[in-house]
Amino acid sequence: MRWWKWAGLAGLAGVAATGVVTARAERRRRAYTPEEIRERLRARVAAAEPASPPAPAPR
Repeated sequence: MRWWKWAGLAGLAGVAATGVVTARAERRRRAYTPEEIRERLRARVAAAEPASPPAPAPR
């Protein structure tokens, strides 16, 4: 087999693997209920809030 045939087969295998990874991630993302998503977002916002107000910027 010529090298370009191997390169083409490797490219097809890469595209197929990327599709599998993307489909798996999409399935995992869609498995959450809307309430679970809200809870997770609220937890992330609570964790990101600063403990004290930021200091004023120097002039």
